[in-house]
Amino acid sequence: METPPFRAISVGLLILSSLWAELTVSTHVQPNIAISQAECLPIRAMGMKKKHKTFSKRGPRNAKGSNFKYKKKKSDVEKAEISLLESSKTKLDGLNPEEIESFRVLPLSKKTLKGLREAGFTVPTKVQRQSLIFSLRGQDVVAAAKTGSGKTLAFIIPLLELLYHKKWTGMDGLGVLVITPTRELAYQIFEVLNKVGKEHDFSAGLVIGGKDLKYEWNRISSCNIMICTPGRLLQHMTENAEFVSDNVQMLVLDEADQCLSMGFADTMNCILEELPSERQTLLFSATQTRDVKDLIRAGCNNPIFCSVHEHSKTITPKSLQESYVLCSAHDKFTFLWSFIRHHRKHKILVFLATCKQVQYYFHMLCKLQPGLSVMGLHGSMHQLRRMAVYDEFCRKKHAVLIATDVAARGLDIPAVDWVVQVDCPEDVTTYIHRVGRTARYSRSGEAILLLTPSEEPAMLDCLKAKNIPIEKIDVDQSKLQGANVKMEIVLSKYNNLKEEAVRAFKSYLKHVALMRNKKVFDVASIDLDALARSLGLVVTPRVRFIEKQLKQKSGSNTTNPAPAGTSTQSNTNKALTSRLTTLNFGADDSDEDDDFLSTAKDQNIGLSEEDSQDTEVVEEPQKTQSKKKPLTKYAVVKKLLKKNIQVNQRVIFDEEGEEILDPRKQQISQAARKEQKEDVTGINISKLKQIMHEEDKVDKKIHASKLKEKNCVKRKAREQAREAKKARQAQSNTLESLPVDEQEQLALFLLRNKH
Repeated sequence: METPPFRAISVGLLILSSLWAELTVSTHVQPNIAISQAECLPIRAMGMKKKHKTFSKRGPRNAKGSNFKYKKKKSDVEKAEISLLESSKTKLDGLNPEEIESFRVLPLSKKTLKGLREAGFTVPTKVQRQSLIFSLRGQDVVAAAKTGSGKTLAFIIPLLELLYHKKWTGMDGLGVLVITPTRELAYQIFEVLNKVGKEHDFSAGLVIGGKDLKYEWNRISSCNIMICTPGRLLQHMTENAEFVSDNVQMLVLDEADQCLSMGFADTMNCILEELPSERQTLLFSATQTRDVKDLIRAGCNNPIFCSVHEHSKTITPKSLQESYVLCSAHDKFTFLWSFIRHHRKHKILVFLATCKQVQYYFHMLCKLQPGLSVMGLHGSMHQLRRMAVYDEFCRKKHAVLIATDVAARGLDIPAVDWVVQVDCPEDVTTYIHRVGRTARYSRSGEAILLLTPSEEPAMLDCLKAKNIPIEKIDVDQSKLQGANVKMEIVLSKYNNLKEEAVRAFKSYLKHVALMRNKKVFDVASIDLDALARSLGLVVTPRVRFIEKQLKQKSGSNTTNPAPAGTSTQSNTNKALTSRLTTLNFGADDSDEDDDFLSTAKDQNIGLSEEDSQDTEVVEEPQKTQSKKKPLTKYAVVKKLLKKNIQVNQRVIFDEEGEEILDPRKQQISQAARKEQKEDVTGINISKLKQIMHEEDKVDKKIHASKLKEKNCVKRKAREQAREAKKARQAQSNTLESLPVDEQEQLALFLLRNKH
């Protein structure tokens, strides 16, 4: 007999209650039973929390004999380091620069030493050894050293240490101002500063022209170190109310001779007046100035002159091999083309005189494809494009960079094998900076200068006066590869490039005419026709300022009897005027040459005081002489109208040779054609009515033919639509006749083909 379920449950409850009573009795009987760790584990897992150790301010309370030390504050560590560095600066007084074998010998902060070590600078150069001894103590320094000797690092280290010792922060504003003449040099200094000073907490800014002015406007107030060009800095000083320069502690002028030259004179004077007088001033350049007036303008107070290579035999680096080639002006492009073709696995830097020449040479070489990448750099380019070209050329192993003197100063371009100066430099200083782009640090390099026969004697005398060793090289004429035919073909295809060639031709002649040293630069010695042919031009462009200059010289020679030595010069001038083959349309246009002509007249280019006086005397009798009136455009058009010649009129003929008349522009009726042939004066109203009546008939016929064409097109479109509709109906009928499975497969196939 089975028990009911409720009875079984009650029995189970009785058993559990009895077991619970036994357990409670056992615990009361044996209260001192030991519990092992293994028995406690399930209890902890059921939710009991583990007690954490309590900590005091200096470590755990329960720790016995702990070695925990209190960490000092960052400000306390910096204070101790600064006091130690200040005390060690006294040892610099009697320190010999030759004994400094590494930067650790100098009293530099740990952050600066770490930045130098990570950037790869361990051993200081000569200019760094001699200048850092004085600049770290706060004295003004005027340093001169050869190109590629490490002048940039020589002023970056003291400016970082100065701000670090004075605990400079972002709230203190501008502390150091670095001024450079070119944008590329400022960009290069900014990159070096980022590498060396990355451990410091200073903010640095690159303020140069060509960038967004509004972006710089609000951020310039929180800048501690500013690397800039003179023009953009003066713009912020005069226009930006948030720019404050009253707290500047150091002024650095890189390429100081260029910054203090006549080109930047007014700008630099305004900048220096705004800066505080109590500051440290550092001047660095490869061709340093020693003029007392310039040093006083820069604010130098008892400066220390550090001329590292003053007693060396040469101004240029010893590892640089310098040479020159005698080449006429019209053979320069041929030489450059042949040189590039024979040095495809080298890095070449080519210098030209003007921006327009660089544009033309760059585009022409790109069309001719010499076999390696060609780049151009000049002052007329956009700033972002200039920086991109500079970075790309630094990365390339084999390339050609055609540039103006923008790339001549301060740029540290790695691994440049050749420097080719196609145009003669303005002076020896420019030559030194150009060739200094190669043979930097411990590397070797070569430089070639192209001189015309008229430039050779005077330029060589200037180079020898500065102890610059240069040797002559004879070029094998059989290895020269001419490209004149290719250039003419390229110019015939591209009209824009032809205009660039004309601008390059004129800009080169203007450059030569405006040079001060007339012993080196002589426009009369240039064969204009041959120069134009060398650039690919078939016709020599007209250059008015040269023509006027030659007329003035010829006039002075006729009034004053010339000595025997000057007869050859007059003959060359006459020969040059005969070589001026130009296209003269009788127009007296006012182009850019007229503006240049006025400036040339004011400056008396190429004329001495005696010549200018002679020309003034000659002009008086010329006024009384009868002159022919210049043939103007108005006079030419008037003659054409008298002869009834229709200019710029296009005539179209059919296959049979008959003229095709355009009804939109001409009168087609026979009466109108007869009226045009007859030379009748006055107005005949009856004839005009007859002509208009016939012209209306012609217009109606043309209108009717056009309507027929439109109707034909519409009719064809309707027929095509009907045929397409019939085809679709036939296709749908065939689909309906198919079984259901095949219809589904065909529909899927059509959908897939649509996508």
